[in-house]
Amino acid sequence: MLETGSLVDGKYRVLKQCGQGGMSVVYMAINERANKTWAIKEVRKDGVQDFDVVRQGLIVETELLMRLNHPNLPSIVDVIDGDGSFLIVMDYIEGRTLEDLLAEYGPQPQEDVIDWAKQLCNVLAYLHSRRPVIIYRDMKPSNVMLKPDGSIVLFDFGTAREYKISRMEDTTCLGTRGYAAPEQYGGHGQTDPRTDIYCLGATMYHLLTGHNPGEPPYKMYPIRRWNPNLSAGLETIVLKCTQANPADRYQSCIELLYDLEHFGEADHAFRRSQISLFHKFAVPAMLAVVCGIGALTFRFLEKSELMTTYEYYISGAEMASGDTKISYYRSAICLEPTNEEAWLALLEVFLDDDIFTVSESETLQSILLTNENSFEDNVSGYDTFCYKAGIAYYYKLETGNGKSQAKHYFEVAKDSGYLSEQQIARAERLYKISEYYSKIGIPDNTGDAVVSYLQYWDDLTALSAGNLVEADNASTALIM
Repeated sequence: MLETGSLVDGKYRVLKQCGQGGMSVVYMAINERANKTWAIKEVRKDGVQDFDVVRQGLIVETELLMRLNHPNLPSIVDVIDGDGSFLIVMDYIEGRTLEDLLAEYGPQPQEDVIDWAKQLCNVLAYLHSRRPVIIYRDMKPSNVMLKPDGSIVLFDFGTAREYKISRMEDTTCLGTRGYAAPEQYGGHGQTDPRTDIYCLGATMYHLLTGHNPGEPPYKMYPIRRWNPNLSAGLETIVLKCTQANPADRYQSCIELLYDLEHFGEADHAFRRSQISLFHKFAVPAMLAVVCGIGALTFRFLEKSELMTTYEYYISGAEMASGDTKISYYRSAICLEPTNEEAWLALLEVFLDDDIFTVSESETLQSILLTNENSFEDNVSGYDTFCYKAGIAYYYKLETGNGKSQAKHYFEVAKDSGYLSEQQIARAERLYKISEYYSKIGIPDNTGDAVVSYLQYWDDLTALSAGNLVEADNASTALIM
């Protein structure tokens, strides 16, 4: 063990021992040259069996953390691999673990638990947005440090792993009993981001009820069985997080974060309080005034909250990639379908490789199916989206029927009062062609063709008149 006052690696002066685990000891030390306090985690060779295996795990953990940069994660600044011990020099975090708070005070106030859970959602979403995805796998109160300013730090990455799509299941059980999801037990499938959501749900359960899910009866009951005063909405969230089947849980931390921010909406008490407030104002004249003011105020507050979450989704998408990026933009659209920012950004993601795939088209259509009517309320944004979507289908769709699918979008764009004259003119030309592609050669009920090739030729000739390079651009001229 390191001695108080000793100098490590010629620069870290050991001040005191501040913690001890099963195979490691943590010290507080100071870099006397920089006058900076650090924590040193020591794992001694003579203190553990299979030290080489443990040492390799520590190397993986430190390399993992060194690649990360998040305010809720510790930073590692130095690794000292000696003959008799392995030393990790990292941020010294002043505070107490959530396990210590539970031991001293019992169940924690739900407002505090929700705040901590939202911070943990944030850091887990960051880990899940890495490429490859990082699965933490050991969320529990003892691995979360609460700092004096109310912020939390997630530490101990000994069980974290990078997600590999080709892997069918995890070969070993890693995690802590009670908090670990079923798939963390070897042979029950591969751990993925939904595993961390289960562990977070189990952690919330322990913090809210004071009952450790890793101790008898080894079962998580609805939280209001232990305390009826807890939120019904929060109970629903914890239950959904801890479903045995990953498909029944929240599918991303962003989804969970949204519900945490709106947990009160599911409470009967919340609804009753709104009705009670309404009944207090019985005088018709007074009711009209108060309701008018209240409606404006609540609408403003609702809009502010929606936009805060919307911006969170947008920020998350900008940091992510692949399916995670698409998921963030989809969540933003579902939350605020009239805002064109996420729609246009999603379209850019699909066209990033200059190919609009069938799968991407199907994803876009599924989002439009439930959100297009609301999006149409934003006329200028919807017109811009339709113009760009029409171009995407017309020029980029990987199958041969893109022109006919572009018709609907160009029909909107050509009648726009917001697009530029050049865009409207281009939309008119391409709409005409798209319309022919949706009709040409197709017989009506009598068996006659709806549109003949001769009509198509005559119309194309008229559309191609003049100098299209000057009127539009060389690409449109070539297409015509």
